[in-house]
Amino acid sequence: MTYVDERRNTQMRVESLGAYRRARTVAAAQASGTPAVRLSVAMAAHNEERTIVEAISAVLAVRGDFDLELIMVDDGSTDDTLRLARSIDDPRLAVIDNPKCLGKGASILAAAAVATGTHLLVFDADLEYSADDIPALVEPVLSGIASVVYGARIRGDRTMFPSFTYAVGSKATTVFANVVFNSWMSDMHTCLKLVPLPLFREMSLSQRGFGLDTEITGEILRRGLRPYEVPCAYHGRSVAEGKKISARDGVECLKVVLQVRLRGRIAHYELPPTIIRSRDTGRRELPDRRGAAREMEPVAVGSNAR
Repeated sequence: MTYVDERRNTQMRVESLGAYRRARTVAAAQASGTPAVRLSVAMAAHNEERTIVEAISAVLAVRGDFDLELIMVDDGSTDDTLRLARSIDDPRLAVIDNPKCLGKGASILAAAAVATGTHLLVFDADLEYSADDIPALVEPVLSGIASVVYGARIRGDRTMFPSFTYAVGSKATTVFANVVFNSWMSDMHTCLKLVPLPLFREMSLSQRGFGLDTEITGEILRRGLRPYEVPCAYHGRSVAEGKKISARDGVECLKVVLQVRLRGRIAHYELPPTIIRSRDTGRRELPDRRGAAREMEPVAVGSNAR
């Protein structure tokens, strides 16, 4: 038997084991009348009237062996973003109105505070990422391979970065985090981060702006957890097209990495048990499902700083 044959046979055994684990997980969930995974998608939007309808519709069109809800938070938009989001009639969609701009991080924390799923997935409203990749992110969870899954933007694989500076800056800050936490991941700044909701709520998260993206990864790494990465599509926008992240955010990222590292490592960390809610009972209704406007102060999710 050649080396290629051995690799092929090994890959087939791995795929068969994954299929068996997935079928067992789904079958057990079906027997109990509960979804194995209920995905809460958190989407923050600020002045995204050009893309918001398509972004929401794409997420709601996703199908897989999981339930899905979408919590869209309008972060003080001054255009038609909020009105367009509210025009979409789907019971799986909840729209929350931040009357003033509090920051992307504050919006994600507000969405996480009312989420009812087993896992939380952050998803942008600007169409830089593809909703078609969501089932691939859930797959490792259903297969029992991983609990924390990242969609990694790999150059040359359905990706387009807006500039050399942006691509190098993203890679440099990721390398810095790998050194600080003795980890190895390829894309810390991907938007697509799938995290068990109990774990997310346990984290000490307080960043109101883009720094929350880095803080989430830091809190995961200091627990000794390592994200399982799957390739994802990426179509990066330029500044002229509405890109809001700047070089200043890169510097802030380095500061956040160090701040989280100084909180100390968590030895022998165990993931909290995933909560699986019944399809028919035990489901907490989302407040303001029709989007009643109210002041939404950012919520610090988790207070167990260690």
